Amino acid sequence: MAPEGEAERIAQQTPSADGQPRGTARQVLEDLRGSIPEHLLLTDPAQLTTYECDGLAAYRVTPALVVLADTAEQVAATVRSCATHRVPFVARGSGTGLSGGALPHAEGVLVVTSRLRTLHEVRPQDQRAVVDTGVINLQVSKAAGPVGYYFAPDPSSQQICSVGGNVAENSGGAHCLKYGFTSGHVLSLDLVTPTGAEVTIGTEAPDAPGYDLVGAFVGSEGTLGIATRAVVRLTRLPEEVRTVLAGFETTDQAGAATSAIIAAGIVPAAIEIMDALAIEAAEAAVSCGYPQGAGAVLVVELDGAAQEVAHEYAAVEAICQQEGCFEFRMATDATERAEIWKGRKSAFAAVGRISPDYIVQDGVVPRTSLPAVLRRMSEISAERGVRVANVFHAGDGNLHPLVLFDASEEGATKRAEEVSGMILDLCIEHGGSITGEHGVGSDKARYMPRMFTDDDLDTMQLVRCAFDPDGIANPGKIYPTPRLCGERPRVRQGAHPMTGDGVEVF
Repeated sequence: MAPEGEAERIAQQTPSADGQPRGTARQVLEDLRGSIPEHLLLTDPAQLTTYECDGLAAYRVTPALVVLADTAEQVAATVRSCATHRVPFVARGSGTGLSGGALPHAEGVLVVTSRLRTLHEVRPQDQRAVVDTGVINLQVSKAAGPVGYYFAPDPSSQQICSVGGNVAENSGGAHCLKYGFTSGHVLSLDLVTPTGAEVTIGTEAPDAPGYDLVGAFVGSEGTLGIATRAVVRLTRLPEEVRTVLAGFETTDQAGAATSAIIAAGIVPAAIEIMDALAIEAAEAAVSCGYPQGAGAVLVVELDGAAQEVAHEYAAVEAICQQEGCFEFRMATDATERAEIWKGRKSAFAAVGRISPDYIVQDGVVPRTSLPAVLRRMSEISAERGVRVANVFHAGDGNLHPLVLFDASEEGATKRAEEVSGMILDLCIEHGGSITGEHGVGSDKARYMPRMFTDDDLDTMQLVRCAFDPDGIANPGKIYPTPRLCGERPRVRQGAHPMTGDGVEVF
């Protein structure tokens, strides 16, 4: 849930660096009439309400104007007008984000890229695909599958999330343990900068000369511009895949099995853990048939050459038995594999079956810290009287605790928010981070100072300033307070520490 007043803070953030007044979305609308069809320019309040939030529905802000762009040229024209009038803009793909990254600006323009859905080409000869950023993640794999390839990053929302959203958030997914995040699979991007320029960054070659601008842009959450086309790397389909499900009495046992598997030199495509509460929710929602009475289940997927997978499977089975699993089974075909994954991939939505309200968190800790962190989370849950269901990418320590509550009960929302914050503090305490793959967005901006100093945050903002000197690209996101370019800087005594190195501070 959004803390009281947080959405309003973001909605009202419209300061400019030099104090000059900003224009209005009405001026942008007038500029675009004639060049963009009227049915793509939404101003009706009922239509605007459709776009007031992304997958984090606790934050809601109605935009002043929505542009449904059909082409990259329409995106560029919209952003150029915003730049001319200094009107804030926010990019939105499929709207499946879970950190409020696509939350609109109340006085700004929401640029929707979901209609940019041309999959231009699949090139198996050099393992590349060229796609518009509105293309759905899973569609890339479906297009590449017949020629023996797929797109490895696979968020749980891959049936509906867009490549552009994956780029903005540097999305991961269950298979990021072995194959990495989106950043490892993007070679070049066509984008519209916050000044409205259309540029290409990166190359189709394995290594582009100069600064790694693609690396800076991927994961920037819409604060550096809007990507319109991407050249992505394809991965060859493995010779064999084995998906196994192991039932344990406790999460400690499942966690110990995870550590033992990695210590044995095995790198599965995925290792996922769900605790008893998450299992209860998944069973209620999709009847996934997980082991009865399990305090935790471990989902392990192995892929690669057939002989290698067979060897790893035997080792994983032995390790799970050694760590106390009471049930161990392997999917015998694609249908059974889908059944095992259905419980895991439906977990977030499934929690709605056992709780009227919940907060989805996204912290990450070193894998070796998982047992201690999970035990402390259980203690916090008991102390505060707030249930917490755990679903997480065990292989890389990426936790997705679901904090359950009933907003109709007095004080329940506040207690849930406190527990949510305590969990993020716990992640930081153990050398982790406040986000593993969902991004910072609107939801976690207030936690950034718990990880970084003021100088750290200002240094990050120098990158943002270089792309967006007027601060109009997705303002109010990632950073907790207005600072540096496009927003009012805090009062600093003396020179900025980087000015001595010849770096201009906007």
